[in-house]
Amino acid sequence: MQQGTKEKLSLFDLTMIVIGLVIGMGIFRTASDAAAASPTPAFYFTVWILGGIVALCGALTYAEIGSRYPVTGGYYKIFAECYHPSFAFGINCIILISNAASISGVALIGSEYIVPLIFKNPSNFLQAMIAVIAIVLFYGVNLMGLRMSAKTQNVLMLIKLAMILILIAGLFFPQLYNSNPQPSAQGGTNNLLLFGLALKAVSFTYGGYQQTINFGEEVQNSKHTLPRGIFIGILVIITLYLAVNFSYYKIIGFTELKNTRGIAGIVIGKMFGESGKYIFSILLFLAVLAYVNVSLLSNPRVMYAMSVDGILPSAFKKRAEKKDVYTVSLSVFAGTCVVVLFFADKFEQILSFSIFLDSIGMATSAASIFFLRKRTMHLDNTGIYKMKLYPFMPLIFIITYAFVGTMIAITTPQYAIIGTSVLVIFMILYFLTKIKTKKKTNILRNL
Repeated sequence: MQQGTKEKLSLFDLTMIVIGLVIGMGIFRTASDAAAASPTPAFYFTVWILGGIVALCGALTYAEIGSRYPVTGGYYKIFAECYHPSFAFGINCIILISNAASISGVALIGSEYIVPLIFKNPSNFLQAMIAVIAIVLFYGVNLMGLRMSAKTQNVLMLIKLAMILILIAGLFFPQLYNSNPQPSAQGGTNNLLLFGLALKAVSFTYGGYQQTINFGEEVQNSKHTLPRGIFIGILVIITLYLAVNFSYYKIIGFTELKNTRGIAGIVIGKMFGESGKYIFSILLFLAVLAYVNVSLLSNPRVMYAMSVDGILPSAFKKRAEKKDVYTVSLSVFAGTCVVVLFFADKFEQILSFSIFLDSIGMATSAASIFFLRKRTMHLDNTGIYKMKLYPFMPLIFIITYAFVGTMIAITTPQYAIIGTSVLVIFMILYFLTKIKTKKKTNILRNL
């Protein structure tokens, strides 16, 4: 290999990256939300399997998009290529807001585990304040240019995987099983609506695969390695998620799973007692802090890239050179995370808001494959990745997210109205900025 040539990802590398991108903190919380919307255990586990299939369709769709149109600085260039620039600006902005909402949601998950160890019967407001403190703390850490090293992040990732495997290990101790894990089936509610609500929670847990959009040029023999790595990675994730959920179901019982928060801590408590639950909750909170830290590090860089391209105001390019900190972008993004927690102090509220925004961003970004296939036909048979079962895979993905977004609009219309309004406001801001820039240009020309 020539010196300076970048080493490409192998099948194993890609598989591990996919697993690392998807497995986050959601599995320690969203099982309760999915169970609450499921009338029976069979319904519940079916949603988790279908959610994994949708994730596979999405990951393969994004992988081909990345192969056909390699991008940097977020999805803006893809949106701008396939849609009007105003829509591209609006969508990219709501994706950033969705990311901020996700950070707030994850911070709340950590708070739900750690706060009960300190306070008895904590209120939603108190849990939200602890989440705010976590975000503000790591805002300060990033502002000072102090970063967690990659090694620290890797250790915390291993701790998170270890916690998942410990939860699964509970299945090998039948003495821990709930004596009546399955309640009688609930009736009287529209199953299609319940399916959408359960899928909302599952979608949050399977998120992250969209980053496969960046892999196209980084993979050895991408035509064959990409689909295999993504398929194996998603299959491993589905298996792990089903195993964890089956452990919840057998040890906690379906009724308690529907109505209880901090479910992973309960399972650990039954396995190792209160001291084990205490240690687990602390470790999970540390993993949450790591997620908050890395998210506050990465998302402002997307805002910086948008500013460099002239999409966001030039203020977002402000950078502290010595500390390598994008001060304005970091401050605005962290502020957005905190604002979300002030308007929605429950995880269920944040979940509805973030997934509604995601449903717009995911459906429209995946739909770009239909435009790109036509515009980049010359790349066919050049070694790029080209998915099989086209157009069914992207259609399944798009229809699913459109369905989830519709169900959120029906059940919690306030979040759909807010999300849609934010998109429209950003599109209007785009046109206002363009008009202002045009006027300035004309004035300079007349001088």
